[in-house]
Amino acid sequence: MDLSTFEKDNSVSCRLASQIPDVCRTEDCCLGIDEAGRGPVLGPMVYGICFCPVSKKEELKDLKVADSKTLTEAERENLFQKLDEARSYVGWALEILSPNTISTSMLQRTKYNLNALSHDTAIGLVQYSLESGVQLKEIYVDTVGPAEKYEEKLSQLFPGIKVTVRPKADSLFPIVSAASICAKVARDCVVKGWKFAEDMGEVDTDYGSGYPNDPKTKAWLLKHLDPVFGYPQFVRFSWSTAQTLMDSKAVTVHWYDEEEDGEKAAQRQNNRSMLSYFSASGGGIDQNPTHQTHRFFTERRLRSLDTL
Repeated sequence: MDLSTFEKDNSVSCRLASQIPDVCRTEDCCLGIDEAGRGPVLGPMVYGICFCPVSKKEELKDLKVADSKTLTEAERENLFQKLDEARSYVGWALEILSPNTISTSMLQRTKYNLNALSHDTAIGLVQYSLESGVQLKEIYVDTVGPAEKYEEKLSQLFPGIKVTVRPKADSLFPIVSAASICAKVARDCVVKGWKFAEDMGEVDTDYGSGYPNDPKTKAWLLKHLDPVFGYPQFVRFSWSTAQTLMDSKAVTVHWYDEEEDGEKAAQRQNNRSMLSYFSASGGGIDQNPTHQTHRFFTERRLRSLDTL
């Protein structure tokens, strides 16, 4: 699998895809969707789709694809090779969501959680296949969130296509298993070959599983935490595991926010804000606005003189 496009800049997300088989442009097709790396605190999350003609379902089944989590790394790579060799009727596409993309999405001002990011990524891949000319008639999805709501959402977005959303779909439908294998192989390759943009010297690549509860992963996070700059972009800094370590081990930094409400800014700096001079509960001071304004600027001038 050629990952060079992503490796050029692993701080942003990237889409990779196979050639579209000619038969997928002329025959009714089924498509499976699954992801790899949703839970880890390290590395990207990869969404994958795999598609083939409905008439080729049995041939796909004969390849003995299975849920990627039940397979060894060698077995997954072998099955991906078989899928690649079946390129005359099997196509795939991947969206590699960088750790940086995941964290900045989840921490932006407008709430955008991992489920929403997952849904939008899956929808984008389906749309890509349709725009590429794949004649989709069936979509099978491993659920994210409540299956019924997700199925209804996809059915409304893609009318005329039969959508099936199920928990553990990667163990129920071979086309989803195939998507799972593509996604997992890609993630494994990315993690193994990760190029650190940061100047970190010699980096210990024994990450463990990358999951927050793995002792090896926790030890790696502790070892590579910079007290000022935090973590390299390999780490999903929005994960609570990373945030807890930064809160306890890193230097506290106070940021000035130009958009911050004046009252909140004043409270944070232990000062009175201008607005407090106009509040209804002004502490017994004259409530006349003209007098209040004069009082505010008089006190401000006096404080300025004190600093001379």
